[in-house]
Amino acid sequence: MKTILCYGDSNTWGYDPKTAKRLDYNSRWPGVVRNTLGSDYYIIEEGLPGRTTVWDDPIEEHKNGKTYLLPCIFSHMPDLVIIMLGTNDLKYRFSLTASDISKGAKLLANMVLKSNAGPEGESSPHVLLIAPPPVARLTGFAEMFINAEEKSLKFGEYYSMAAKECGCHFLDAGSIIHSSDMDGIHLEKSQHEKLGKEIASKIQEIFSPEDQNQLIGHVISPKLDTSSR
Repeated sequence: MKTILCYGDSNTWGYDPKTAKRLDYNSRWPGVVRNTLGSDYYIIEEGLPGRTTVWDDPIEEHKNGKTYLLPCIFSHMPDLVIIMLGTNDLKYRFSLTASDISKGAKLLANMVLKSNAGPEGESSPHVLLIAPPPVARLTGFAEMFINAEEKSLKFGEYYSMAAKECGCHFLDAGSIIHSSDMDGIHLEKSQHEKLGKEIASKIQEIFSPEDQNQLIGHVISPKLDTSSR
């Protein structure tokens, strides 16, 4: 059984823009991945609303993705860590560029790749770095996310470069799904379904015999998905 850790923010946690509550267990994208892949894979959901890549939030405490990442992976010793973070870094109070946000995501990927926290502690987990989808029409979050739309359009490009630089797998969520116009930043149920199925396909590719023949341990020369919008 392969252990997959899904490390993200409210779009991994399953925030529903229609109700402002959490989507059910089977509707959020990690649940879709679990149901698509079946019993050969153990899917761990580690989504936290408000989580950033590497930044301390002066208003919302305990949201720094860097702080909890290593304890989390050493606790679970996964085969693969899926990282989809960066949307909260777009908040106006951080004043970050898309390039800086991708570098924060790259730092997290490198932490995993250098951790030696894979199964049995004998190697490091694979990493699948996912560029979050661009921000849509902002409503109630408009003031919090001033200028976020334009910056988020560059996520696919910069995250792809970050994945190449650290040697991890890559997926551009913006080429698959879109954020909801109900609030501009969260995913509706139908988009979780699309994303989960695409991620499940990517996981099968990562662990396919053909791909494994190209790898030494868990971190060397992975086959990259460099598609862009």
